[in-house]
Amino acid sequence: MEFNIAIDGPAGAGKSTIAKIVAEKMNMIYIDTGAMYRAITFLSIDQGKTTIEDIVDLTKQAKIEIHGKNIFVNNQDVTHSIRNLEVTNNVSKIAQIPEIRILMTRLQREMAKNKGVVMDGRDIGTHVLPDAEYKFYLTAKIIERANRRYEELIKGGLNVTLEQIKKDIIQRDRQDKQRAFSPLTVAEDAVIIDTTKKTILEVVQEVLSYLKKRGEGVVL
Repeated sequence: MEFNIAIDGPAGAGKSTIAKIVAEKMNMIYIDTGAMYRAITFLSIDQGKTTIEDIVDLTKQAKIEIHGKNIFVNNQDVTHSIRNLEVTNNVSKIAQIPEIRILMTRLQREMAKNKGVVMDGRDIGTHVLPDAEYKFYLTAKIIERANRRYEELIKGGLNVTLEQIKKDIIQRDRQDKQRAFSPLTVAEDAVIIDTTKKTILEVVQEVLSYLKKRGEGVVL
């Protein structure tokens, strides 16, 4: 494919799930940038690094690779480890560090330079890939996003409450939108899709229908 697709949105809006399926349907490469920040967060917790300087140094030395649906850090498969509650509660703090965002952005742009990439995150269409040919911004009401995250964590065997998840998401939204460097915002040329009360398939169809209208040869 001679184009890239950027999919942004807040926590729990469904962007990773949608981006992954769209990439499969379009035979493109899926890159979960949120997982990359989670990987650095996991690494910092695992190695007991707490200062910004130490975490930045850790990031500079880290080897991050994405192979299909799995993410590796220093040749270790951390696909499942990065989804634990401790990482979830700390990733936004790590992602706010400008030096780390610069390093991650450089790596993400390198991954997308040959086109054919579906990349999701919070600043893809506005900062990482501002020249992406197609941009989508997925959102949903907070209670629905909280329910989705709650069900995901419960299935993963974690003991959490819906109320706590809702509070965490509100806090995460605030941090993502108010961070000084590359905050969560809607790109001016993005297609906004409210996923509230929509199934995964319905949202995927909406994205693919838009691409088909633009003449990208999508088979629905």
